[in-house]
This record gives sequence, structure tokens and C-alpha cells, in this order.
Amino acid sequence: MGKVKKTWLLSLFAALLFVMAGCMAGSSDEEASGEGESEGDTAASGDELEEKVVVYSPHGNDILSEFEQQFEAEYGIEMEFLDMGSQEILDRVRSEANNTQADVWWGAPQVNFDQAKEEDLLAEYKPSYADTLDELYHDEDWYWSGTSITPEVILYNNKELSEDEVPKDWDELVDPKWEDELIIRYPLASGTMRTIYSAMIYRTYKDTESPEEGYDWLEKLDANTKEYSANPEMMYNQVAKGVGSLSVWNMPDTVMLAEEKGYPFDYVIPESGTPVLTEGIAIVKDAPHPKAAEAFYEFVNTKEAAKLLAEKYYRIPTREDVEDLPEWITETEIKPMEIDWGTFQEKSPEWMEYWDNNIKNTEKDKSEEE
Repeated sequence: MGKVKKTWLLSLFAALLFVMAGCMAGSSDEEASGEGESEGDTAASGDELEEKVVVYSPHGNDILSEFEQQFEAEYGIEMEFLDMGSQEILDRVRSEANNTQADVWWGAPQVNFDQAKEEDLLAEYKPSYADTLDELYHDEDWYWSGTSITPEVILYNNKELSEDEVPKDWDELVDPKWEDELIIRYPLASGTMRTIYSAMIYRTYKDTESPEEGYDWLEKLDANTKEYSANPEMMYNQVAKGVGSLSVWNMPDTVMLAEEKGYPFDYVIPESGTPVLTEGIAIVKDAPHPKAAEAFYEFVNTKEAAKLLAEKYYRIPTREDVEDLPEWITETEIKPMEIDWGTFQEKSPEWMEYWDNNIKNTEKDKSEEE
């Protein structure tokens, strides 16, 4: 009888082991299939991540600190960030190529990322949300993808000009009736203004391979310009006070200044199309913490993150599936200007140097003030 009891117990133990193994296999299959995972968890599970992620970004302390808190709470690992300009990041990543320090580069116009790709400084990574991005808003080989877009607009003082009066397209800005009505941020010191001025040249350069028509256009714009402001704040103040009623600037800043600071600003999206800069994100080649880098890449462009950036920080998301966005985004039709950004990047320094030396009226230049 004792022998039978012992055999029965061994059989029961074996059966329990079989059931347990089946449960574990089922759990592994579920994990392998990705069931139950939320967006942003696809890069790596918590126990696979490295102890930290290092992020280089120009997004400023407010955004970076907020995402640092959220990411660390979500993943339980440390986020370190360095806040510096886009060109500074490119220079630093280039200088660290043989001893990579950064994992993620978050924030820069696509031209900076394209240059970094050409120099073999980035790693290929196709995010889980790839299908939500228009082909305009990611690298064809997925060395970077867009997180937000920045359209350029005609900014105007809505106490000085009505919606019907304001120019509706770029060429209307050079009508002599707007003489002394334009306050322009000094272009050589501004990425936004370099983009706008270079785009005005590129409109005809793409067909003629000559910048001359573009230079002529900028001469007419110079004739209507009252002053070139040394910094954005000077330009904002001059337009707000009615010293000049018009400027050209980017759409998100214009909305932010009106909503948060009460400036009498509104804008027009030029009818013929406007240059649209794509802000992106990329993983640095040979990143010290590659799994944490992928997790961060996913985390900062979930639908929830894109909505937060739109509502709180005036960023227009590249994702097409973000719902309930602010009206200033959903009710504005943006027509991107067709631009070969490689040519644009190559020629822009030459074009801007010519403008500075041969077109700009130095008497209107306030770039040395303040």
C-alpha cells in the first residue's frame, strides 16, 4: 500500500509540473506576440533596459524636465539630458563619434539629421508608429523620424490690420503699399528667417538654377522693411506696438504669443505654399544604452505625448492619429512648399551671405543693438 501511495504522489507531482510548464509557455507566447503591450513598450521590457538614457536636445528645460519625470516614472531608469542648440548637438555628436556619449538626439530640423546621416552618425530605427507618419516626415531609411512640424507664416498685428487687409501670399508682401510696415528678425541670426528667405530664392532657383529672381524679390522686401530686429523679442514688441504691422515668422510661436502673452497677433498661411520644417528624433550610432534609447524614442512620440506637446508647448504633431488637438491646429490647412532640402542646405549659406552683403539696407539693421 505504501508503494502505491508513493507512486501516486510522484504521478501527481509530474502532472503539476506539466500544467505549470503549459502556463509558462502560454505566458511566453503572449509576451512574444506583443499582446497586452501598450504603445511605447515595444522597444524593450523594463528588465531588458539599461540603467539610463542620455538625451541631447534643444527643446529647453521645461519640456525636458517634464519628460524626464514621466519617463523615469514609467520605466524606472534614469534620464540624463543636455539642453543645447541643434547645430551644437550635431557638432558634439560628430566630435564624439569615436567615443559615443549620447543615446538619443531629440529635436532638430530635418536638414541637421540628413547631414548626420550622411556622416554615418545615426542608427537606423523604425518606430512602432511608423504607419502614422507621412513620407514627408521621416527619413526614407528610418535614420530619423519627425515628431513635430513648423510651418512659416505671415504674422500681422490684428489691431492694425483686418483679416481682409492682410497679405494672403508671399508676393503680396513686396507690394509698395507695405513700405515701412515690415519688422523682420535679423535673418542671419535666425533659423526661421534663413528658412523663409532661402525658400523665397528657391521658388525660382529650382527651375532656373539661378538665384537672381529670388535676390530681386528680397530687394523689394528690403524696400518695405522698416527694421531688422536684433532678437525675436524686439521684433515681437515692435509689431505689437504698431511700429510695423507685418512680419514673417513661424506659426507655433505666433499662436503662443497671442494666447499666453496677449500679443495682438494673428497669421496667414501663404496660399501658394510655405516651407514646413520637420523636427525629428534619432538614435545616435553606437549608443551606449541602445534599448533604453529605443524606449525613449517611442515614449516621447506616443499619442499622449504628442497631444501634451501640442496643448502645452504648441508643437504640431507629425502623427496622423492624434485626436482632440487644439483648434489652431485642426482648423488650419497647411500647404507645404516642395523643397529639395539637400539643395536648400547646400545653397542657403551662399544665398544669405549675398543678401547680407549686397541687398540689406544697413540703415535698417538693428542687429548690433541690445
